[in-house]
Amino acid sequence: MLSNPIEQFNIVSLIPFNFMGFRYNISLTNSSLFMIITCFTIVLVTCGVISFKKVFPNNWQVFVESIYDFLFTNIVTEINGKKGRLFFPLIFTLFLFISIGNLIGMVPFSFTFTSHIVITLGLSLSFFIGLTITGIYMHGFHFLSLFVPKGVPIVLLPLLFVIEFISYVSRGFSLAIRLFANMMAGHALVKILAGFAYVMLTANGIIPLLEFIPIFIITAIYVLEIGVAILQAYVFSVLICIYLNDTLYLH
Repeated sequence: MLSNPIEQFNIVSLIPFNFMGFRYNISLTNSSLFMIITCFTIVLVTCGVISFKKVFPNNWQVFVESIYDFLFTNIVTEINGKKGRLFFPLIFTLFLFISIGNLIGMVPFSFTFTSHIVITLGLSLSFFIGLTITGIYMHGFHFLSLFVPKGVPIVLLPLLFVIEFISYVSRGFSLAIRLFANMMAGHALVKILAGFAYVMLTANGIIPLLEFIPIFIITAIYVLEIGVAILQAYVFSVLICIYLNDTLYLH
């Protein structure tokens, strides 16, 4: 049992390693370990469903292909059109990385790397910077028109330009905070309820049946948290596609 709900988010060095003396610490931590596990799981999930020896796909292959078709048709193509199909492998990998990482973090005594702001911020900023560079490469100086709404009077143009620019920059931070906050709050709530259920079961209360009520509550919260884990991956992917649409087509 953890001593407090925040202890599950501690970064622990598993294999210490310092590069150039102690100047750079590149040790293998529990966070990096579970990111590596997530990457290997993605490879197993995607490569394991490919079978050229079977005429009819099995249930697992149908399930993965359904996710593939849903992301390709209902998200990437619907939001970004034909131009966005070029970026579909990136969106598909992003969805699998976040969703599988979140689901692995739901296993007891594992670690959820998306519950750390440094991970989600690095992930969101990398996409934000990449989309910005892509937009500048595709449109040149015309990319600045993204910060100028159509039909704006010249008098209000400087003010609205600043507002649109701040709104654009905040995208990278809002993505990171949304994913980090939901995963951290959900895991902390599960830990608190688990500790409460353990206390109730060992308290020898007056009505024994009431001792099992926290068990039912934590089970429902746990199932809800699994849904949130998948939903956050979906929301992150959809928002990236919306930002990609602005990059491809501007206003």
